Amino acid sequence: MGAADGKAITRALADNVLSTRFEDLSATTVANAKDRILDIVGCAIGGARAPGNAGLIELVKHWGGKPEATVLGHGLKAPAHTVAMANSILCRSFDWGVLTLIIDGRRFPTHTSETTVMTALALGESRGVSGRELISALVVGDDLAARIWTASDRPQPGQGPGRGPGFEPWGTITTLAAAAIAGRLLGLDGSQLRNAFGIALNMIAGAGSGLWDGATMFKLSQGTSARSGVNAAQLARAGWTGLEDPLFGAHGSYYSSFAGCEHPERIIEGLGKVYHAEVVFKPYPGGRPTHAPIDAALALARKHEFDADDIEEAVLRTSPPATAAHYAKPYKVGDYPTGDALFSYRYSVASALVRKHARNEDYDEEHIRDPKVQALIARTRLEGLDRPEGVELEVRLKDGRLLREYVPVALGEPSNPLSREGLAAKFMTQVEYSQTVSTSDAEKLLKLLARLEEVDDAGRLVELAVKRG
Repeated sequence: MGAADGKAITRALADNVLSTRFEDLSATTVANAKDRILDIVGCAIGGARAPGNAGLIELVKHWGGKPEATVLGHGLKAPAHTVAMANSILCRSFDWGVLTLIIDGRRFPTHTSETTVMTALALGESRGVSGRELISALVVGDDLAARIWTASDRPQPGQGPGRGPGFEPWGTITTLAAAAIAGRLLGLDGSQLRNAFGIALNMIAGAGSGLWDGATMFKLSQGTSARSGVNAAQLARAGWTGLEDPLFGAHGSYYSSFAGCEHPERIIEGLGKVYHAEVVFKPYPGGRPTHAPIDAALALARKHEFDADDIEEAVLRTSPPATAAHYAKPYKVGDYPTGDALFSYRYSVASALVRKHARNEDYDEEHIRDPKVQALIARTRLEGLDRPEGVELEVRLKDGRLLREYVPVALGEPSNPLSREGLAAKFMTQVEYSQTVSTSDAEKLLKLLARLEEVDDAGRLVELAVKRG
C-alpha cells in the first residue's frame, strides 16, 4: 500500500472518531454499548479485591497526582491516565469481561472492552461528559480497534487471525482505541488525533505468553494500553507530533511491526455506517474456552445427585484446536494460583463439579487449594471430541453410573445469549464478592446504567461504584 493510501486511511479513521454523533448510532449499537459498560463496570468492582491487586492500589496511592478520576470499588482519586490503567486491570482480573468480535460469521479474538470502557469512563468522569457522549466515544474507539484488527488475517498455529506468538491484541489495538477515545473526549482536532495515533504506536506492548505462564502480568497490558492511549492523546494536545502513517509506514508501523495486513479494505468498509464491537458476554470467570466445560459440569450437577467424592473420573472431550491451547496444559498451583486456575480446563471442570457454581471466590487461593478440588483435578483428564463443535463431559461415579453432557455452544454467545437479567445478576454477584459497593448503591447504579443516554454527567456513575462512608 502506498504512503498516500495509508495516510488517507488514518485520516478517515480519525474523522470518523471525531464526527460520529450519538444520533448516528443504531439502537442495537447503543444497546450493546450499554450492556458492555454494565458488564465491565461490574467486573471492575469484582476485581477491586482480586488477588494481586492490593499491591497495585498501594502503588497508585504512592504515585499520587492530580485527582481527576476514581478507581472503582476503592474510591481512590488519581490522574485520569493512572485511573484508566488501574480500572482496566481490575476488570480483567477474573477474565470475566465481554470479548470477541463476530463479523460476517467470522470470529476474531479480542479483549478490547476492558480497556476501552475504563478509558472512556476515566476521561468521561474527568471531563464531566454526558452519557450520550460516553457511549459515542466508546463506540468509535471500539470500532476503530475492530477495523484495524480484522484487517489482519494471518492465522498462526494455535492462535487467532492476525495473532502471532508475540504481542497480543489487548496490548496493541487497545492502545490505538484508547487514544481515539481519549482524543475525542479531550477535544483534539483531526490533525492532533492523527498525531496521537502516531505517538501511541510507540507505546504498544504486551506479551501473550502471560496466559501460558499463569502470571499476574496477563492482565497488565489491558491497563498499560489504556494509560498509553490517554498519554498519547495528551501529548498530541500539548503539540507533539507522531508518525504520519502509523498503520502502513514503510519505516515501522502497526502492520509492519505486529500483525500484517491481508485485507486493508476492511478498515474503511462501511466506516461511519457500521460500528463493530464485542458481542460475547461471559457467564463465568475464566478464559472463554472453559465456559462450555463449566456449562456441562453445572448441567450434570443440576440433573443428578452426586458428591465430588463419588466421582471416580471426569473426562472432558474437546476439539483438537482446543486441546492445543494453553487451557489444556498440565495443571499446577504456581506463584500466582489465580492465573493458573483461570486458564485451566481441569480446574474449571473440577471446581464446578465440586461447588456446583462458578464465581469470583472460586479463583481465590484459599478456594483453589481446596483439597476436594485438587483431588478431583487429579482424576480429570482430556480427550478428543468426535463431533465438529462443542465439548462433552463424562463423569464416572463409583456406584457405576456414567453421566454425560454435551454442550454445542456455551452460554453467552449471540446464538445462546446471556440475558440482560443475567448480566444484572452477574453484576450483583461481583458486588457481593467485592464488598466495596453497597447493595443499595449497586441497585441504583444498575438503574442509571439502564438509562445511560439520559445521564448528564458520567461522574454520577462513579459515585455509585465506590465504597462510601
